[in-house]
Amino acid sequence: MKDLTWLNLQEYPFRPNYFDVGPGRLHYVDEGSGENIVLVHGSPVWSFMFRHLIKGLQANYRCIAPDHLGFGLSDKPQKWFYTPAAHADNLVKLIQHLKLKDITLVVHDFGGPIGLNYGIQYPENVKRIVVLNSWLWPLNKDKTIKQASQFFGSGFGKILYQYFNLSAQVLFPRGFYDSSSLTPDLKQHYLKPLSKPAHRLGTWHLAKELINSKKWFDFLWQNHAVLGNIPMLLLWGKHDKFLHHSNLYKWHMHFLQAKVVPLDAGHFVLEEKPNEVMLELKEFLNLYP
Repeated sequence: MKDLTWLNLQEYPFRPNYFDVGPGRLHYVDEGSGENIVLVHGSPVWSFMFRHLIKGLQANYRCIAPDHLGFGLSDKPQKWFYTPAAHADNLVKLIQHLKLKDITLVVHDFGGPIGLNYGIQYPENVKRIVVLNSWLWPLNKDKTIKQASQFFGSGFGKILYQYFNLSAQVLFPRGFYDSSSLTPDLKQHYLKPLSKPAHRLGTWHLAKELINSKKWFDFLWQNHAVLGNIPMLLLWGKHDKFLHHSNLYKWHMHFLQAKVVPLDAGHFVLEEKPNEVMLELKEFLNLYP
């Protein structure tokens, strides 16, 4: 049994569920009833990031929020690929296992390509899409991201990620525009699942896969048009230090049907502006019943 005494059950009062995907058990939240909303996180966060949305929506919707292998309360196998494509395959398995229909996908960071891979494969089963500070294309042309990914993918980068917890200790706080939003208790909820070097392989692999997964991102982007008729909401923290604002323009340029809402926040907009996100999301859900 995992020691979860650090988990604030008032903040995250959800019953744990597990699904064996082969290399390990995937933890997921499954709360509420009604239309299905699948919430897909990135790195180095986990389903805890969606707690406000789940609590605010579960009276009228069924909210499913998995933790990718290597993150949150899911298993952290030592011998696994940890590529975004592998995470995406696990998500497909979970959705099929739960037999979810007419899904609303809510995606953030790496959750964008991981979650929208499902939408590209099964567009007829996706009713709405909500994107928060994410991408669906190769990022190799972004010089800063390319250099960072190459550095983090090196042996020294692996040491920084695995033994100094660079992702959660350093990069996660840098993703905030309003640092007062990152309280000590909140930070602990992102540090604790990555408390051991052996638990940090997932974050390191995704850092290097920003560049190494170019072919997979290429495939997704070549097929993005199948999502063109699905209602889309773009909620964007406009002070994002990781993803340049040009990524928002690219979303809007290629998905003209999307509603765009810039928010006064950084990369982790769900932690800085949960109430604003909730209001916009509820309005969007009601607009496309």
